[in-house]
Amino acid sequence: MNLKEMTTGEKLRTMELLWDDICRNIGDLSSPAWHEDILRAREKNLREGSDRFIDWDQARKDIWDSVS
Repeated sequence: MNLKEMTTGEKLRTMELLWDDICRNIGDLSSPAWHEDILRAREKNLREGSDRFIDWDQARKDIWDSVS
């Protein structure tokens, strides 16, 4: 299917399927170096109270609701 013909919902479902498959077959995939910078910034925000954790099921529902 052509990406331009896919709805946003179809693209998200496809992306989720791809991500699930990658996670199951991750092997020796390493993160890029810039990931550490982002993680450190997020940890700092959590410590300072300017950010918070959100349940993954709720986050996914919020994403789906925003594009439906």
